Amino acid sequence: METLEFQSEARQLLQLMIHSIYSNKDTFLRELVSNASDALDKLRLEGFRDKDLEVDTSDLHIDIEVDAEQRTLTVRDNGIGMTRDDVVNLIGTIAKSGTAEFLRKVRESQEAAGPQDLIGQFGVGFYSTFMVADRVTLVTKHPRSEKGVRWESGGESTYTIEDVDDAPQGTAVTLHLKPVDTEDNLPDYTSTAKVREIVKRYADFITWPVRLVPGKPGDDGEAAEPTTINSRKALWARPSSEVSEDEYAEFYRHVSHDWNKPLETIRMQAEGTFEYQALLFLPSQAPMDLFMRERKRGVQLYVKRVFIMDDCEELMPEYLRFVKGVVDAQDLSLNVSREILQQDRQIALMRRRLVKKVLSTVKTMMADKPESYATFWREFGAAVKEGLIADAENRDAILAICSFDSTHDAEAQTTLAQYVERMKDDQQHIYYMTGDSRATVENSPHLEALRAKGFEVLVLTDTIDEMWVDSVPGFQGKQFQSIAKGQVDLETEEEKAQAEERRKDFADLLAWMTTALAERVKEVRLTSRLTTSPACVVGDAHDLTPTLEKMYRAMGQELPPVKRILELNPTHPLVTGLHEAFAKDEDHSRLEGTVELLHGMALLAEGGDLPDPAHFARVLSDHLQRTL
Repeated sequence: METLEFQSEARQLLQLMIHSIYSNKDTFLRELVSNASDALDKLRLEGFRDKDLEVDTSDLHIDIEVDAEQRTLTVRDNGIGMTRDDVVNLIGTIAKSGTAEFLRKVRESQEAAGPQDLIGQFGVGFYSTFMVADRVTLVTKHPRSEKGVRWESGGESTYTIEDVDDAPQGTAVTLHLKPVDTEDNLPDYTSTAKVREIVKRYADFITWPVRLVPGKPGDDGEAAEPTTINSRKALWARPSSEVSEDEYAEFYRHVSHDWNKPLETIRMQAEGTFEYQALLFLPSQAPMDLFMRERKRGVQLYVKRVFIMDDCEELMPEYLRFVKGVVDAQDLSLNVSREILQQDRQIALMRRRLVKKVLSTVKTMMADKPESYATFWREFGAAVKEGLIADAENRDAILAICSFDSTHDAEAQTTLAQYVERMKDDQQHIYYMTGDSRATVENSPHLEALRAKGFEVLVLTDTIDEMWVDSVPGFQGKQFQSIAKGQVDLETEEEKAQAEERRKDFADLLAWMTTALAERVKEVRLTSRLTTSPACVVGDAHDLTPTLEKMYRAMGQELPPVKRILELNPTHPLVTGLHEAFAKDEDHSRLEGTVELLHGMALLAEGGDLPDPAHFARVLSDHLQRTL
């Protein structure tokens, strides 16, 4: 026998469980039954994969045994079991990260109106047993191990582990229950009525039989024979008319480990040459790892109600990684791998149909349930927009469900269809501007002329917006046009004639400024996009934006420096004054500082970075000193 110490974070979590901040302690049994079901799924799958593995899969089941005299509750399965290393790695430590975040969430929930049910979100389900037990004993045996393993802990800083010679196949978790405490919401878990209630609520849909094995005679007067207490009917196989919203919600919690209700439930059934059923869910809240590289994605894959794999990435594209649920195929081989699925024509067909169904459901939600759609887009819009780059086949369908901030309404977002409907008769482009925040975009000088002429501009502030706008040609025949790149044609024929005259008049000044700022800009030119600001900086039509350039550099990609264009407002007093001073004096060196300040001001006005802030400050100080 060995006595080992828990990992430090695991000790904190044990104390948290023991002191029981949760109002609903029934969650411990939900977690144990779910773990047992997973173990049976894995054993069945391993038996299909490895024909030499000597395992008995003829009567896979989960037993729940209660003993009122000894005050114990045991959850036993004859599934895959664990090796000694598995026990140490999976129970002695917390294998996945997130405990610190879990503890932070708990503190937040305590400060809020009431505690939230957080178990299941961070892979800490087994530890929930210490909410209701003073001591927990686990006996397990893996089919490939000669001996079993016995693990025991009182929820303190240590646990014991030893080999067991005669352990049966599978895992048994025995809880030595705490005394009943109604004030602390701790019921009697040796009551068969209570066990039935929990299983019916949380595990009625599990494929495997969950059997109640009563204790000694006298325990609620039950007979000693085991009784199956779950229906075992897969929820996705039942007619929708026979399934309640609560049952859908509980199933969603089982497959997603998100204890909020789903935002939308999606059912599919394909019949004919290739049959499958799908039960999918759109969550109501984005998971914390939505944009993390190590996140899991995909739905569960079953074949004829036999579990095949979790997180089947081949069934759902990356940009729909938040979709949870189950797909049950009838015609796939049970012995499949991720490599086989990547090449399977039927899987590719299923994926195509599932994606179209999810997108059409969101579009219907947009029309019929605007509040639910607003929640969906707030939580998952940034992820969905990744599909504009990755999924050309469904690009139009994705654009149709996108919503954006715009200058039309400071409070409500707009769809592209609504934008096009409001476009001016002579407007050829869908105008947009990207930026770090709405305030940055709305205060940008680039908006001045468009706002003055009444043109609506989309305000794009998600990081992904910097990338997809260059990949998407347009919407309903209208091209996307950045107001911070290229030329923006807003002039009437009369204004164009006046502008041409000004360009000739300013030609010498513009040429000299282009030379003076050659290290910083590629060109200096006049513009019609400004009304109140003296200058702005813009990019060429196909240049990278400054934000995108920063992103690539942050990822370690070396890029040649991207020079931008300085545009001047020929009607602004500062620019006209500069023009007059340039014409009067042949010595233009004294104007170099003013030109540098003009360029720096344009960078600051759009929220950009100065190439040399200290130099800019010195030049500004010198100019201010001369005015005194």
